[in-house]
Amino acid sequence: MLNLIQKHREATALVAVLGLFIIPGAFNRQYLSVQTLTMIFSSAQILILLAAGATFVMLTRNIDVSVGSTTGLCAVALGLMLNGGVSLPVACLATLLLGMVAGCFNGLLVAWLKIPAIVATLGTLGLYRGMMLLGTGGRWIESLPASLKALSAPVFLGVSVLGWCTLAVVVLVAWGLGSTTAGWWFYVTGDNLQGARQLGVPTEGVRVLAFALNGGMAALAGIVFAAQIGFIPNQTGTGLEMKAIAACVLGGISLLGGSGRVTGAVLGACFLTQIDSVLVLLHIPAWWNNFIAGLVILLVLVADGRLRLALQRRLRRQKYARFVPTAHMQQAPRPSESHMAKKQEAAQ
Repeated sequence: MLNLIQKHREATALVAVLGLFIIPGAFNRQYLSVQTLTMIFSSAQILILLAAGATFVMLTRNIDVSVGSTTGLCAVALGLMLNGGVSLPVACLATLLLGMVAGCFNGLLVAWLKIPAIVATLGTLGLYRGMMLLGTGGRWIESLPASLKALSAPVFLGVSVLGWCTLAVVVLVAWGLGSTTAGWWFYVTGDNLQGARQLGVPTEGVRVLAFALNGGMAALAGIVFAAQIGFIPNQTGTGLEMKAIAACVLGGISLLGGSGRVTGAVLGACFLTQIDSVLVLLHIPAWWNNFIAGLVILLVLVADGRLRLALQRRLRRQKYARFVPTAHMQQAPRPSESHMAKKQEAAQ
């Protein structure tokens, strides 16, 4: 069991997702349906994209707490462009470019100016949120075109165009991180920065790229948000950064960098989304949501932490086993008294 979890850290997230799907279904058979799965996936799309983007940054041993503000800024930019007469394809491309530029700015602060990631992105969190409010004057953006809203309508197997795009992005990220040299750069940069430099890995460029890709994912999440909701409030994206980080941690992405898979982050995002749907199913008042969700996350993290400690102890035992003397070496047979007496006589 430990060998499986050691090789596949996202296994714990998968168990949690399955448990949170099967247990409520035991009390309500209607919950165990394809419709429920598509509903959960539709609700989880924004968090899935943010968790996939956060994976790049966390693999390089950094953290970005500005993605919520980036999502809001990109959603506002999209709404302003569409209401200003810009075509949908051009507006979406410009929104993606804006998100990548915002992420690239974060990366430059961290990689080139050597500002700690948490400090740099805390600053840009306020900066991007302020730009968002300045652009709207504190007002909501409404009357978005029907062509944008149509992107969130089911088209095949109950999944929308944006849903299929989300799946395609996740598959592309998983392939890129797992099967390409550039993907290996993210892991080695987070695992051993100095060693990566000695191997010739462009570590500064890799970190800037990680933040830029994270910004692009946040922009895509902003597009999904605007299409699903149909309007853009002035607090769009607030709190999403913490959920994205929590989804990654639940999915086995290490805060110390260098380990984890995007599939785990996606499962973590689905788990967090499932909590809300289960609370609705149980008719629990909405003001309990944050408390119960936080409590469940803490319990899962504690269990995951204990599991990590067990794995670390096992790895240490395996690493140093050859240096520990075996029992038969520790209890070597002592020479008999007669043998010692004979050796003394021969010496005299």
